[in-house]
Amino acid sequence: MSTDRPFLPYGRQSIDDADVDAVAAVLRSDWLTTGPAVDAFEAAFATATGAPHAVCCANGTAALHMAYHALGVGPGDKVVVPSVTFLATASTAHLLGAEIVFADVDPDTALMTADTLQAALDRAGSGVAAIAPVHLAGQMADMDAIGTLARAAGASIVEDACHAVGGLDAAGRAVGGGATGDLMTFSLHPVKTIAAGEGGVVTTADGALAERMRLFRNHGMSRNDFTAPDQAFAADGEANPWYYEMTEPALNYRLSDIHAALATSQLARLPDFVARRRALAARYDAAFASLPAHVSAVVRPSGRSGYGYPAWHLYVVLIDFEALGRDRAAVMGELRAHGIGSQVHYLPLHRQPFFRQQYGRSDLPGADAWYARALSLPLFVGMQDEDVDRVVDALHGLCEGR
Repeated sequence: MSTDRPFLPYGRQSIDDADVDAVAAVLRSDWLTTGPAVDAFEAAFATATGAPHAVCCANGTAALHMAYHALGVGPGDKVVVPSVTFLATASTAHLLGAEIVFADVDPDTALMTADTLQAALDRAGSGVAAIAPVHLAGQMADMDAIGTLARAAGASIVEDACHAVGGLDAAGRAVGGGATGDLMTFSLHPVKTIAAGEGGVVTTADGALAERMRLFRNHGMSRNDFTAPDQAFAADGEANPWYYEMTEPALNYRLSDIHAALATSQLARLPDFVARRRALAARYDAAFASLPAHVSAVVRPSGRSGYGYPAWHLYVVLIDFEALGRDRAAVMGELRAHGIGSQVHYLPLHRQPFFRQQYGRSDLPGADAWYARALSLPLFVGMQDEDVDRVVDALHGLCEGR
């Protein structure tokens, strides 16, 4: 089957003339990196989230790596991660030498819950240094309950909010403001709500953690608090203008001014982006609710956590592929033939061969149940209302055998 209508990917950036102008202005300036556009973006992001500190970096993976490192996560530590998340939530902690303990998730939302976290803590025993709840698809995990358990365990919280910029918690506070987590990480990948091309941010209320992340993103280079005065200072007692010291081995995770300028321009439209995503999700909800009962028994929207106010990054449906008589690959192929893209978020990490080799097989029925049914449908700001209807009609047709 072919279609003359535009192909609908599951996600796509929205770029306007203001974005192009912002990038062009940097290209015409004296600074392409480590310049004023980076400082401006960090200030704007801190304001948007209500966070005292925002530290930008190369991507969302770098944000997670910086966050764990700032907390001192390393060998002998354990980090609890929900199994349904992208690789980086776990792999960045593993790279620092930590043991990963996978928590199960609610089978209808794929979110870590108080019960699944407690079960993971019970399995982990002592040595849990950090807990990394993931706000999947834009929905927030219950951070009040998770925060209570984390404090009781003596663990820090790294919120993986890469899907959730623009969302609000149960008290109406912006995600990233530091009301619950010690560190909150964000992604600026093009399919996310705001795009930098590639980019990431960590927010925190802790100035010492922010400073440690700034050092880590820039090779560990410090131009203050020198430990070798014989090299650091000139005869007149002033610091040598070229001198710096490496505080520890680190990486280049800097965000360029080009990316920062695009992100700052995008951030100005965050309220509009969030409102449009919510409107599209509501239209999906209404369209699925209007389907016949025998269709709704086969395909339905994912569950709602009831905590906070999501800024939807993904729109996920849960499909009974056995009842449908087609496997997921076949459904994705048929949707593509209708000009509709889809994706799976995610293969649970406890099923990844690498982690199976590290920790053996895990029994996490909630994550397995989610994975067996989940399919992410198109959701991006440039979609029209009729695009939602087109996607739902295509799924309806598959269920009816047409």
